[in-house]
Amino acid sequence: MSSLLRRLSSAYTPLRAVITAQRTAMTQALVLNKVKDIELKDIDVEEPFTADDLRIDICTVGICGSDLHYYQHGDLGPFHLKEPMILGHEASGVVTEVGANLADRFKIGDRVCMEPGVPDFTSRETLKGMYNLDKKLRFWATPPYAKNLLDGDEDGRPWAAGHGCLRPSVVHPGSFTFKLPDSVSFAWGAMVEPLAVAMHSCTKAAIKPGDTAVVCGAGPIGMLTTMVALASGCSHVYVTDVSEAKCRIAETLAPGAVTGLVVGDSEKEAAAVKAVHAGTDEWGANVVFECAGNHKAAELTTKFAGCGGRVLLVGCPHQNPALDIGDLQTKELSIQGVFRYANVYPQALALLASGKLNLDLIITNKFEFKDAVEAFDFMVQAPDDTVKSVIHLKE
Repeated sequence: MSSLLRRLSSAYTPLRAVITAQRTAMTQALVLNKVKDIELKDIDVEEPFTADDLRIDICTVGICGSDLHYYQHGDLGPFHLKEPMILGHEASGVVTEVGANLADRFKIGDRVCMEPGVPDFTSRETLKGMYNLDKKLRFWATPPYAKNLLDGDEDGRPWAAGHGCLRPSVVHPGSFTFKLPDSVSFAWGAMVEPLAVAMHSCTKAAIKPGDTAVVCGAGPIGMLTTMVALASGCSHVYVTDVSEAKCRIAETLAPGAVTGLVVGDSEKEAAAVKAVHAGTDEWGANVVFECAGNHKAAELTTKFAGCGGRVLLVGCPHQNPALDIGDLQTKELSIQGVFRYANVYPQALALLASGKLNLDLIITNKFEFKDAVEAFDFMVQAPDDTVKSVIHLKE
């Protein structure tokens, strides 16, 4: 039996067998009531607690682009907000209660981070190791994909409204909770979730030592993908963005190994493509990551790529891109979609513990929980030199 199946099997069997406590508690949380309406308020949160669960006090939560998208638009792809929802899915914290079946793995006081997606352990996707693609996956701060999740499963467990983790404490399965290395701070622990996206993307890209990469978009995912691409063996990474300031920040991630290229109009885009080809002996990039979530950025990927190159679509654009079929065919390019991640948290934590990544370079702003609404409003209109903001609930 694979390690994934062992992990999921150990979590699933007791979970279905016994719910030791059904807890409904009033808690203060950052709640998205509807589009462009968030507030800190008390809300009832009903969470089953089983022998395979942990109670975790939340310490730090990162503000993700998806949180901001729900705030501004009320949806993201197929996920539509239909009722008030607690925001936040990038979190670290401290274990305060341990389920009976986890006593040999966790103890009160353990510093941890949490993988926010919990799948249906019997689904075909999960059993094939692709649990991130499970249609019934419960993901923090994401409206349920399938309507029946709102109604509960056959055992009567309510999935609520996809509530997130911007609240004092959560209940979470031990199988999707990971101890933080001593050298990893709570702020870095909250960054493991977006780091996992970068890890999954670079794994899918099959980077080879000495490859050249282009990362389109210098937001948190783009910055982290740049770091991981270099750690995976890339010799140089070109980072494109409409912001000059973000391009310069990207260059500080690995001076000499990262080149920032400003795009935003046809003239700048042509210059960026020319620079990538000039820097690769007129070959083009081996790997191109679209991390901007912008259809125009996606359309540039085939221009950056060299023959036999690999294009990774990581971002979620509002508008479908018009990819150049001629480029895809005459260069024999491969296109790979990326959706979240699976089976990469241990490797992400190991990479952080190795000291090869410095996440402080991209954590540009910190807020207290009491200022969470202001933090979101700041990020909606964030200045160009802002990359990642985190919210501290507890030290």
